[in-house]
This record gives sequence, C-alpha cells and structure tokens, in this order.
Amino acid sequence: MKKNSLFRLFKYIGNYKIYLVISLVCALVSNILTAFIPFIVGKAIDRIIGQGRVDFPDLFKIIIILAVVYGVSSFFMWIFTILANIISFRTVRDIRNEAFDKIEKLPLKYFDSNAHGDIMSRLTNDIDAISDGLFQGITQFYPGIVTVICSIVLMFALSIKISLVILCMTPLCFVIASFITKRSNKMFKEQQKTVGELNGYIEEIIGNQKIVKVFGYEENSQKKFNEINTRLYKCGQQAQFYSSLTNPSTRFVNNITYVLVGVVGGLLSVLNGLSVGTISSFLTYSTQFSQPINNITSVATQLQAALASCERVFSIIDEVQEVDDSKNTKEIIKCNGNIDFQNVFFSYVKEVPLINNFSADIKKGNTIAIVGPTGAGKTTIVNLLMRFYDINAGNIMIDGTNIYEIKRNNLRRLFGMVLQDTWLFEGTIRENISYGKQEASQCEIEKAAKEAYVHNFIKRLPEGYDTVITEAGSNLSEGQKQLLTIARVMLINPPMLILDEATSNIDTRTEAKIQSAFQVMMNGKTSFVIAHRLSTIRNADIILVMNNGEIVERGNHEELLNKGGFYAKLYKSQFESRESY
Repeated sequence: MKKNSLFRLFKYIGNYKIYLVISLVCALVSNILTAFIPFIVGKAIDRIIGQGRVDFPDLFKIIIILAVVYGVSSFFMWIFTILANIISFRTVRDIRNEAFDKIEKLPLKYFDSNAHGDIMSRLTNDIDAISDGLFQGITQFYPGIVTVICSIVLMFALSIKISLVILCMTPLCFVIASFITKRSNKMFKEQQKTVGELNGYIEEIIGNQKIVKVFGYEENSQKKFNEINTRLYKCGQQAQFYSSLTNPSTRFVNNITYVLVGVVGGLLSVLNGLSVGTISSFLTYSTQFSQPINNITSVATQLQAALASCERVFSIIDEVQEVDDSKNTKEIIKCNGNIDFQNVFFSYVKEVPLINNFSADIKKGNTIAIVGPTGAGKTTIVNLLMRFYDINAGNIMIDGTNIYEIKRNNLRRLFGMVLQDTWLFEGTIRENISYGKQEASQCEIEKAAKEAYVHNFIKRLPEGYDTVITEAGSNLSEGQKQLLTIARVMLINPPMLILDEATSNIDTRTEAKIQSAFQVMMNGKTSFVIAHRLSTIRNADIILVMNNGEIVERGNHEELLNKGGFYAKLYKSQFESRESY
C-alpha cells in the first residue's frame, strides 16, 4: 500500500513535468559544481605545497574560481528550491482539490459511517503532512543522488583505494536506516489514524457543548479525550523514538568512515606518496558523500508521516462515489408531481431489513403526511425518494419516469426540503436565503422572507439583509434559523416539497403563521410532511401511518380516527393522556 501511494504521488507530480525537468537540471548543475570544489581545493593545496611558497596571484585566482563556482552553484540551487516549492504546493493543491471534489460526490452513507472530524483531519492535517514530506523529498533525494554520484566519480579519479574504504562503509548506513524505518512506519500510520480519531472527538464535543454541559458530561468527556490523547502520545513517541535513531546512527558510521579515510590516507601518503591535497579532498568528500544520506535520514520522520497520510487521503479519493448518471438519463423540465412507490425494499444494514414492500400512489397536488413511532422509516422514505440512498428492490416513479432514469441533480432540484436540523453558513442573511437561487433579486428574497414571517425580524437587525451570520448561525435562535431555512425553500419555489419536522423549533404563535404560509406554498404541489406532532397534519390529504418499515394504515385524519387503530392510539396518546408514544 505504501509503494502504491508513493507511485500515485509521482503521478500527481508528473503534471508539472516542465517545472520538474528545469528543477532537476538546476539541481544537477548546482551539485556538480559543488562536487568539484573539494577537487579544486585539493589541487590548490598541492600546488602551493609543491611551490614551497605562497603565490598570491595564483591564490587570488583560485579564490576567484571558488567564488564563481560557489556563486553559480548557489544561484542554481536557489532556482531549484523555488521550483521544488511550486511543484510540492501545486501537487498538494491538486490532491486537496480532488479529495474535496470526491467528498462532494460521495453518498450520504459515507458521512453517516465516518466521523466528520476524521474526514476534516484528512483534508487538513494529512495533506499538510504530505506537503511537508513532498518538499523535503524533492529537495533532499535528487540533489543527494547527484552529489553521491559526482563524489564517487571524483573520488575514484583521485584514489581507488580510499574510495573503496568509503564505499565499503556506505551499505552499513542503508542497513541501519532500513531496519529502523520498517519499525517506525507502522507507528506513523497509527499516529495519523489516532490524530484523525482525536479530531473527530474534538469536533463532536465542541459542536455539542450544550448537551455536554446539560448532562454534566464534562469529566467523562475529559477522560475520553485523555485516553485518545494518551494513545496518540504513546504511538507518536514510539514513532519519533525509532525515527530519531536513524540520523545519529548513520552519523556515527560516517564519523568512523572519516577517521578511516584519515588513517588510510596517512598510510598511503607515507607508503605511496599520496599528496596532502588529495587527502584533504578525500576528507571533504567523505563528508560530502555521506551528507545526502544523513539529510534523507534526518527527514525520515516527515517522509514516513507523508506516506501514511497519503494512504488516508487516497482512501477518500478511492471511495465508491454516487453512480454517475448513465447516458440514458434525462431531465424533467415540467414536473406535475405524481409519485408512485412500487414494492420498495430497503435496509441500511443488509442483515436488518427496514422498508418492507412499501407501496403508495400519490397524485399531483396531494399533501402526504407520514407519521409513526421513531425508527418506523419515515425519514428513510424521503432519503430514498431523493436518492440519498438507493433502494434494494422495487421502483419509485415520478410522473411515470423511474427516478433512476432522471439525472440525479435534476431529481433533487424538483424538491424543496425543510429539515428539523437547520444549516446556515457563515455569510450574510441574503446569501443564506438565496443559497438555492443565487441570481435572485432583492425583491424576490424579501418576498420569500415575508412569506416565512422573518422579514420584520431581519429589518430590525443593524445591517438588515447584509447582517453576517456567524458560523452555524450561532448568533440566532433555533426558531430564527429555521425561519430562514423555510424562506430559502420558499425562494426556489420547487414543484414538490418535503417538510421533515419543519416547525419543531418554532413557537406556537409563529407556527400557526408558518402553517398558513405552508398552505399557500403547497397549493397545487405534491408535499410530504413528516411530523411527530399530529396536530400539524390534520389537513393532509393522505396520512400514511408507518410502523416497522411498513404502511399499517392510510387515509385522512377523520377516517383514521374513526378506525380506532394505530393512528387513533397515537393521536389519543398526544391529546388525551399526554403520554409520549
């Protein structure tokens, strides 16, 4: 999996071939020039010693040559670093864009089964880790390879025997680094996984602080946080401990190599007349040769964290998205609103059936109320109708067309939804109301707001429709937020409506006004109303009473009360005994 992630990362980098080629050329030039510096210095030392005196004009020329070489090398390395930044940041940008684009295409069941904080961690922390590791990899690996090759060539040109001493010690560095890396890689994977778990828990607790405080759960939440944080500390500490061994271990081997070069060089100087300049060059080359290995091992932590993060991010990109519409799908331009459920079966978990042989023929303009105890499958019917989930068997038809023959986006725009859980984003009230119709004029927005009985409240705000709503609408009451979501639906004026406990957070007086507004909005439209408060659905044309995923009764309010069945018991429990069912 790690190799696969690395290969995929290279494919993203391949999108910037021009930058990559130029950067590699710059690194090649810079490192070749750098590799020649010890060679030049050694020859200069031999020349000075051979003359028996310091020839200042020659020395000045050597200094000028070294200055030019250093200057040109530094310039090309500067260009290389800039291009490496461009490549790494643009590559990470592409990965983040693809991951977020995939998030937009994933079915709801993915978000129902994965912690939101963990998903956010993959798009932020993990991608940042990829960015750091990628930059370090680009700036360390290729220049390091060039330096090693150039150093080997020039060392062999100076002395084969000393070169063999250095090369014989090199495999030991790789063996040590490989041994430690294999053991730390598992820890880095666990670390990134635990970071995602911790972020998920933090997001969950912060987003529900009222519930935490109401139930006095602060101490328990702290214990849970400490437990996850302790696991993160332990696996992080182990990962850092193993990876931190790599650099000092390889440096220890390099220091031994440095000493051996000095000893062997001294012996060869005495026995074979090896020059002092050559020994000086080799001492520098032994350091220059080992430096890339040390640099790579020093960033091993970031590289392993990056690969572990790649796996987590690519797992999102590889998730099965909502099936693309086939070529045979079509768009409904004019929708009448006739809906027919035909022997529908569905279950969230294969072993636990939920919707069993559900059938209902709903005519244009009807208001259908769906009632029943919690878990009966009321909201699930809406999820299937909107294709948030796909049915296991049966058919759902709209105006005689199977919903699977309608383009998904077109299908969903046929409905307007007002949910119990309100959602507002950080922006102005105008932007929030016009979320589904961004080209709407101010007159249209105000008309929708008036119909939702929220216009007067908005006008009393300091900035009116330009008032900025803070994150999740925290500066508004629950009722005010729900009124704004109702205005949002009224603005787009869809042919069919879904009201899922749409007035649950609104006071009785406002609810009566909203019900009147709903009657106007629902006039001539097929509307689904899901409600626990049965007083809100008395005027529904058809009431579907569900229990255990099946329709146990159907009819209007009076008919169902006269039957004295399941619905009547629900109604009486609310309005006579006042006991919850």
